[in-house]
Amino acid sequence: MRKKAAVIQYLMKIQCLRFLIIATVVLLSLSSCEKPESPESRQKPFRVWAASDSHIHTDLKYGYESIAEAIRHSEFGGEGGGPAFEWDIMLHLGDLKGSSADGQGLPTDEDGVEVVRQFTSAKKHRREQIYNLLGNHDASPEQWWFKKWVDPTGESIGYSRVHKDRRPYPVEGTWERYSFQAGNILFLMMGDRNDLEPPVGRGKQHKGYPAGGVTRETFEWWVGMVESNPDKIIVTCHHNMLKNTTVASGEGEGVAGKYHGRMKDGAPQGASYLYWIGDTPDAQAFEKYLEAHPGAIDLWLGGHTHTEPDDTYGGKSHIERKWGVTFINVAALSRHHAWYHTTPMSRLITFDPGSDEANVRCYLHTYDYAPQGGYEKAERTVQLRHAFRRK
Repeated sequence: MRKKAAVIQYLMKIQCLRFLIIATVVLLSLSSCEKPESPESRQKPFRVWAASDSHIHTDLKYGYESIAEAIRHSEFGGEGGGPAFEWDIMLHLGDLKGSSADGQGLPTDEDGVEVVRQFTSAKKHRREQIYNLLGNHDASPEQWWFKKWVDPTGESIGYSRVHKDRRPYPVEGTWERYSFQAGNILFLMMGDRNDLEPPVGRGKQHKGYPAGGVTRETFEWWVGMVESNPDKIIVTCHHNMLKNTTVASGEGEGVAGKYHGRMKDGAPQGASYLYWIGDTPDAQAFEKYLEAHPGAIDLWLGGHTHTEPDDTYGGKSHIERKWGVTFINVAALSRHHAWYHTTPMSRLITFDPGSDEANVRCYLHTYDYAPQGGYEKAERTVQLRHAFRRK
């Protein structure tokens, strides 16, 4: 009996020792994670790299890796002399897809493998530092492709390589609409719903339906987020710009200027802007809200209509201010999709702690239009409603 009691006592000691070891490890890890931010780090600029329309499979046909190449430029500089630049997060605003065989084709698993390969080619940044939303070319039935391979909420780790617990700024929401916060900046990410049935979207068809759309639920979510966060710097992101805000975003301008071809499907008159709210055409729900609530947000970022940095078709440039909001068309990373208009470029938006202004810099990723690197003619300083704070 005494022998059995001794064995039990020994096992209890071992169990207690294991518990103490585990507890010590957990406490040490928590203490290391909760180290207070230094005064120096609180004064560091926050840099947002915004890009769109990489159309990777169009470019691959010509041997150009639109995403991987741009990431290399940011981390190590370009072969044409463009300097490297620092960034904390990247926003990719849609249209990853663009098959070399059929630019309007539905995305495939093969496309997904290549997207992940290019996003994970970074040497100095994690995949989780890149935040994505849907473009019209990314649409698939029930959006299976985007949810599987791009996966902003980190629910398909084995395919997308996105670990939600590694996000520098945690995501709240769904693949269709989500938010995250960095300091006092609130990012509202809304995906284009080109998967809906015609005339709103292309559904299961292999056709171009470029007019932008969101569901009524997404619009109502956006209004709720805006109205409940008046103390935040609010950055709204969608693949498309709003009507009559930036280059070629007026009615019919997307097809008249040949930015989106001469298609007859999918409301061509709204080819260059966010045209559908649910099944309501030319709804202008966002526009009407901002007109009634000027200065409700700070920035609206989009892409979709890619072109040269000095293009002012329709009397509007890439960066314009309206309703107390700055609208920025970040244009395209692609070099060959819509080649007659496209100059591969992106925008670097820098927020300085304590400042109520942000610097917007245009970076040219090739040297066909102008020297590779920062394009000073397109650089702007834009007004914010609040001073930026890292905490």
